[in-house]
Amino acid sequence: MDPGNYTGISEFQLLGFSEKPELQPLLFGLFLSMYLITVFGNLLIILAVSSDSHLHTPMYFFLANLSFVDICFTSTTIPKMLWNIQTQSKVITFAGCITQMYFFMLFTGLDIFLLTVMAYDRFVAICHPLHYMVIMNPWLCGLLALVCWILSVLHSLLHTSMVLRLSFCTEVEIPHFFCELNQMIKLACSDTFLNNMVIYFAAMLLAVGSFFGILYSYSKIVSSICKISSAQGKYKAFSTCASHLSIVSFFYFTCLGVYFTSAAPQSSHTSAVASVMYTVVTPMLNPFIYSLRNRDIKEALLRFSGMAALKRTIVLELKSCPQLQSPMPEPNVEIL
Repeated sequence: MDPGNYTGISEFQLLGFSEKPELQPLLFGLFLSMYLITVFGNLLIILAVSSDSHLHTPMYFFLANLSFVDICFTSTTIPKMLWNIQTQSKVITFAGCITQMYFFMLFTGLDIFLLTVMAYDRFVAICHPLHYMVIMNPWLCGLLALVCWILSVLHSLLHTSMVLRLSFCTEVEIPHFFCELNQMIKLACSDTFLNNMVIYFAAMLLAVGSFFGILYSYSKIVSSICKISSAQGKYKAFSTCASHLSIVSFFYFTCLGVYFTSAAPQSSHTSAVASVMYTVVTPMLNPFIYSLRNRDIKEALLRFSGMAALKRTIVLELKSCPQLQSPMPEPNVEIL
């Protein structure tokens, strides 16, 4: 196709999951419920970690960061989808689509990097317990979090700038519920060879590299656990990383499922449904997995809820006290 046939566009059409009107209220209620559960659950984790001094450790520092990223992760896609369902509109502007794609890749990268850093944290805690607080000092934890943000920003900027150089046809319908990178590249009228090469190279370097880093950390962890003599010690050591291992397995397996379904022909709708697993379901399950499998988090949540209930009781008692509700007598002061 010659350059004269390329036409600049101002908006895309997000087709979502179904065009049947009778399914729209069901989809709206389902995704609104999952979004509220995700935001509320991850906010509880952040509040519990920040309010309890017992949880001011490297592991919970990264967990609070992961909860914050998961809130932002789902907020880049679900509110726009809910808005489109409510207004019965599929339109998203070109600038809005590029912005959504940028932040989606940013928070996806942060999820991957934070899971990798958390695996390294568990490796140090179990394999080098005597030097844990020396190695995982606050300076290093802050540096690791900053590196995660920098790498994610650069990764997202790279892909966004590569998409901005493409030309798109006049009728652009994205068979997805958000502006997914691969789907946008498929709609381009210009040559996308360089974009695909950048995607594969970045995936191999960042996602696959992080995955093998996690595998290496847990291979060392399993080796160290096997050397523990007592069964109680083995259980305690494994329980400290079981929650993280569950999230890693669920996140990476669903991502691989989306990758293989998107590679198959005529699978756009299947890919959109599979994407729900790691874009919506995984961030929603994170607080439940960490809170139900972690005694420290459960105790912190109980203390946090207890303090909140105590404060409400004190406020209600103060309001019901007539001596405090009556106005104070004005002092008898003569103005000279």
